[in-house]
Amino acid sequence: MNIKKLLQESITKLNDSKIDEASLKTKLIFCHVLETSKEYLLLHQEDEISIDNEKKILESIDKLCNNVPIEHITNTREFMKLNFYVNENVLIPRQDTEILVEETIKRCKEGSKILDLCTGSGAIAISLAKYIQGSIVYASDISNDTLNITRKNAKDNNVNIIVIESNMFENIHEKNFDVIVSNPPYIETDVIENLNEDVKKEPRIALDGGIDGLEFYKAIANNAKEYLKQDGLLALEIGYNQAEAVTNLLKNNFKNIEIIKDLSGNDRVVIAQAN
Repeated sequence: MNIKKLLQESITKLNDSKIDEASLKTKLIFCHVLETSKEYLLLHQEDEISIDNEKKILESIDKLCNNVPIEHITNTREFMKLNFYVNENVLIPRQDTEILVEETIKRCKEGSKILDLCTGSGAIAISLAKYIQGSIVYASDISNDTLNITRKNAKDNNVNIIVIESNMFENIHEKNFDVIVSNPPYIETDVIENLNEDVKKEPRIALDGGIDGLEFYKAIANNAKEYLKQDGLLALEIGYNQAEAVTNLLKNNFKNIEIIKDLSGNDRVVIAQAN
């Protein structure tokens, strides 16, 4: 079968399964399997696809129809103009989280000492290490399987970060950080089953923020000040409806609390300074 015909059939199959962005996702699958570019697909519509590659493409399209995130099929996600390896062990970095990184970079000095809690793929930590000159970045997560992906992404993006296996602050022995940053799990436990099917394919440990969605923010609010320099920066991603609750958790130990909205106008980031 040639590229044109298999593309059309694949897009139709995704549309029939009501998968969003069917055309884009199909082309990304083709590029991944054929190890080529979208421009090549456009210029070589009549090229025949090998039986082996046709099988791989159709298997991938079936996975998409079953709501497997495309990033778990291609094992890649762009974030902050960097490429990250992702799989089912880590949360797929979202564009909204770039706001957290960008706001942190704006407020950071060259050579800042930074701790990223709940690092996952390492997207936040690695981006900060890449774009803040001379920064010393620590990245922690509870799962060593996850941290193996963090290490891979750091190597692939040519940055040096210090990786620590830790349940929040449990194994963090360094102190006097200039910045603590985190995109922790923040979805209420009971809400997870109502999420989109593709989101539910992501690791539950990276989604579940406890009964009220605030479990990790409470740990950060109670402990982060001890690890920050005076006036040190705390930067957190939050759910769209959590600004007031997180602000209330922080106000005893932090000052100059600021809420930043995402591109959709939803509350997305909390910035604060240690008292």
